Amino acid sequence: MNAFDLPIHRLTMRSVHHGRGRRAMDIIAAAAGLIVFSPLMLLVAVALLIEGGRPVIFVQSRIGAGGRLFRMYKFRKFYPRCDSGGLALTLANDERMTTVGRFLAFSKMDELPQLWNVLKGEMALVGPRPESLSFADCFRDGYEAVLQYKPGLFGPAQIMFRHEALFYPRDVEPTAFYKEVLFPAKARIDLSYYARRTIVSDAALIVRGVFIVLGMAVERPSDT
Repeated sequence: MNAFDLPIHRLTMRSVHHGRGRRAMDIIAAAAGLIVFSPLMLLVAVALLIEGGRPVIFVQSRIGAGGRLFRMYKFRKFYPRCDSGGLALTLANDERMTTVGRFLAFSKMDELPQLWNVLKGEMALVGPRPESLSFADCFRDGYEAVLQYKPGLFGPAQIMFRHEALFYPRDVEPTAFYKEVLFPAKARIDLSYYARRTIVSDAALIVRGVFIVLGMAVERPSDT
């Protein structure tokens, strides 16, 4: 898909920072992950079919490296009847989520289909989370620099904001709070990390992220 009309028009795919070593690691790990987790992904798909029918996979355009749009895949968390044009955020106790969807959101298993995005080269194992078009206007005032990095499954902002749905105050409109508070906070964390990243630090983030999902480690914001 073509680059979206954002204040990042100066960026091109050639300006994206993602070396051959990281790409090789992405391909090997994504291929292995798809093979290893294929039985689990099949079980999740069957559970979603039994609970609410099709579609099993949620597909949405996201803003990728250099402002290029791509189709990101996730297991469906909401009821099929939910309006795709609704709130672009998932909140705590979101009434749109199914029973299986709540488990997927808590365990982060809804992200497993993005291994295919990684294999295709649209995402990386480690990188900033790709934003939906609803938040395209956030990439300005220096934050457009985030788009120099390929979006990923793991990263410091993902770890710190793993339970992002719990951050929203009840008396503040969620979209405004995300744009004014959460997005800038995550962007600053990402820009600080990715400017000095190494393959070793990326590997450590992947391990830490997996352990957190499995409940084997506790998030410590001061470490990021």
